[in-house]
This record gives sequence, structure tokens and C-alpha cells, in this order.
Amino acid sequence: MPDKSSTQSGRVYIVGGGPGDPRLISVRGVECLREADLVLYDTLVSPLLLRHTKAQCEHAGRESGPGGPRVNQDEINQRLISEAKAGKIVVRLKGGDPFIFGRGSEEAAALAAEAIPYEIVPGITAAVAAAEYAGISLTHRKHASSVAFVTGHEDPTKPDSSLDYQQLATWPGTLVFYMGLHRLTQISSELIRHGMAAETPACVISRGAQALQQTVTSSLSTIAEAARNAKLVAPSLTIIGDCVRQREAICWFEQKTLFGTRIGITRPDGQADGAINQALELGAEPIVMPMIEIGPPADWAPVDEAIKKLPEFDWLIFTSANGVQYFLDRLRTRDYDARRLAGLKIAAIGPATAAALTAYCLTADLVPDEYRAEALAGALEPEAAGRRVLWAGADRGREVLIDRLTSAGADVTKVATYRNVDADRFPADAARLLRAGKIHWIGLSSPSIARNFANLLDDEMRSHLGQTVRLATISPVTTAAAKEVGIPVAAEATTYTWDGIFSALQRA
Repeated sequence: MPDKSSTQSGRVYIVGGGPGDPRLISVRGVECLREADLVLYDTLVSPLLLRHTKAQCEHAGRESGPGGPRVNQDEINQRLISEAKAGKIVVRLKGGDPFIFGRGSEEAAALAAEAIPYEIVPGITAAVAAAEYAGISLTHRKHASSVAFVTGHEDPTKPDSSLDYQQLATWPGTLVFYMGLHRLTQISSELIRHGMAAETPACVISRGAQALQQTVTSSLSTIAEAARNAKLVAPSLTIIGDCVRQREAICWFEQKTLFGTRIGITRPDGQADGAINQALELGAEPIVMPMIEIGPPADWAPVDEAIKKLPEFDWLIFTSANGVQYFLDRLRTRDYDARRLAGLKIAAIGPATAAALTAYCLTADLVPDEYRAEALAGALEPEAAGRRVLWAGADRGREVLIDRLTSAGADVTKVATYRNVDADRFPADAARLLRAGKIHWIGLSSPSIARNFANLLDDEMRSHLGQTVRLATISPVTTAAAKEVGIPVAAEATTYTWDGIFSALQRA
């Protein structure tokens, strides 16, 4: 339905978020999320998709889950209508594709009846993504020239099944049953009773296109028992047909080095995307659990004074990308540009900090081989005597640079260009998984993160550490901080970056 009536009017986007892997959402879907005032999301939607929006987000699923209780379809329809009539841009975010067993057409019909402008944004349906992540092509020129999508969970209020098992049993291709795990015995028995061969290849995929994906293959006659023995859980798909045989040759997703692993990402929320994407690329499930947040300093006056006196310094030191961003942005707000840094040499603690400088068209004069304060101090010490050094950093942290450079004869001034604020609780999903011992690894990327992580643990969470929940640190300094607060470290990065943490996990 056209939605051009007014740029001020409310409207609804019914968006398919794809299944499992949050990277499978369409570009258009992301655009809608960025535009939204309100997002009503389904139970099966990856929470990582909500990182694309700054809108108010509410669970509105027909099944209860970690996001909230069950909401019935009529309530959802009325909420979409009322919010759009109030002038809001609403995204109805659904798992998979909204029109493939997703009730998206019912929601569209309700909007159309009220003349609410709306748009349908297709998504990758679960059958396609789960099958391909399991190494199964639903069509193949040698095995199947057709595919049928079938509900395994019909409306319980219907007096009779509308499925024609006679027709399904003789289907000349692949059958895919959505949501039929609890009825698998009945489905397989009916197909066999109506003539499908008992030895027909069959497969059940649980949590498709996710790090915890489980795939069980068997014959049609034994697939229900095989799924029970594997303790598969919903959401699931059942695939029946000769195409299942391909899995042995082209199963790819489960070969990723960290497949089946949940990894806690403790970086500040606004800076976690790189680690999240790295976890996904390696086949892991990232659990976002920021231990600190970053903000501007309580008082800009010391920074402004340092900017005023920049020509008096010889070296400008940055020990984080945050320091670069906050200092150089402040420089601009004071009506200066890069020319203010003329005559200064710039030191960066590591490649990530140096990369942050390049975004401002600046190149670090010095980056140590080892990415920690001791190495940076060692690289600067030969040039320190008689030099004036400005360190633009956090409001807290170790004083190694000040102590060593001062001892080497430098005059060091430190200004806090940003604040680290400790989180006061774990996110609800992370807390639930921690208490169950179901986060396999947690990356600790600074001493302050390690200390706050330990501070937030309750006894139940702590009981899993070193057992089902293991910790990996970014450096020896972070390892020492973790040990000081009584939490065990199972792996330590040799390169002091998040890439180094992931490398340590792969070696462990």
C-alpha cells in the first residue's frame, strides 16, 4: 500500500529479520530500523538486530521468551494501528520472512482496513537459511526439482488437518516442515502410511543459522527417535527428501572454529560491533554484556586549557581510540583543526588507536611493537628528557606512563578526555545465561572491566567460573587484575587486542 500521504503521518514497516544469524537481514530492513520510533519484535528475532535502531523496542511475540510474555495477535494488530495513528514510524520485526508462516499478511490486512500506510520488507525464510547453513540445497538438478513448505503446527482450533498426506507422500521433491518437532512422530508415520519410503533421508535442524545449531539426520522411519535422543529444541525445521544426502559433502557452517560457542563481549556498548562481528564470523554466538560505558569528562576545562597550550608540548600521547575521538572532537568544537597539532609528535599505544587517528587524517609517529603502557613508555623514554608530554586519556587507569616518563626526565601532563562509568548490572539475558553456566567464554579487555565483572557476580554465577564458564583476558595486566579479585583466567591473548582474544580462544 502506498505510504506517501505525508512525511508527518505514521506508518508501519513489516520487516522480515531473517533467521538466526543477524547478518542475514536485508539492507532495506536495516534502513527501516534506523528510521523507526517504535520496534515491536517477535520472540525468534535475534536481539542483535535491535542494535540497528535507537527506537523504543518492545517484545510482541506470540510465544513467551526472554524478551517478555506472550502477546496475542489481535493485541499486536491493534498496537500497530494505534501507534501509527499517533504519528509514529513503527517496525514490526519478525523472524524469517513475514509472509511465510509469519502472520505478516494478517497484520497487513488489519492495517489496510484502517487505511494505515505500510510496507512489506521480505526476509530470508527459515527453510532456506537453516537448510543452507546445514549444507543442504533444497533443490538440485539431480535430486529435486521442487520444494514444498509445509506447516508442522496447524491452527489448533481447526476441526481437521488441511494437510493432504497422500499428496505430500508422493511429492516429487523436497518437503520442509516448519515448527513440527512435537508432531514429528505423527508426520513421519502419516507420510509412510501414505506411501513414502521409510528409508527416505530426513533431517531435523534445531536453532538453524545460529551458533548453537544442531542437525540430526536419519531415515524417515527413525527421524523422530533420533531427534528425541539428541534432545533437540524449538525452533526447528524438518527436511525430507534425497537432498538431505548432500549434507555429508557440503556441511560448512559447523566447521567454523568457534561454532557452538557463546562468547561474552564486555566492551562498551557503542564499541562492541567489531567483536560481535568477529564472533559471528568464527561461528560463535556473541552475548553483549558491557561492563563499562564511555562518556565525556565531568569537566572540559582541563582539556580546553591543554588545547590552548598545545604549541608548548613536544609529544601528544593516546592510549585508546576513545581518547583520540573525544580529544580531537573537542579540538574541533573549540574552532581548531589539525593545524593546531603542527610541531607535535603523536604516539599511539597500538594499531586500533593508530587507526582512530587516520580517521582524522593523522598518522602516529610512534606505535610500540607490544600494545601496552610499559612498551609505549619504553619506546618514549629515550626521547623523554626535557620534553613536555601531553597524555589525552581516560579519567582513570594505571599511571605507568606518568611514572616512567617522569623518571626519564619528561614533564608529563595528563588530561581526562573521557569517563569510564562502571555498569551496575549485567543485561538480563547475560545474567540468565551466566546463572545457568551457559556462556562458554567471556572476554575481559581491560583491568577495570575485569574488576567490575567480578564485582557484579553473584554466588550462583561465580560457581560456574573455571568450569562451564571460562575467562579470557587481553593482556598480562588484565590477567593480574582478574586474579587480584579472585576470578580464574583460562586463556590470555598474546596480541593485546580483541583479535588477540579470539585467537586465544581458538588455541584453548
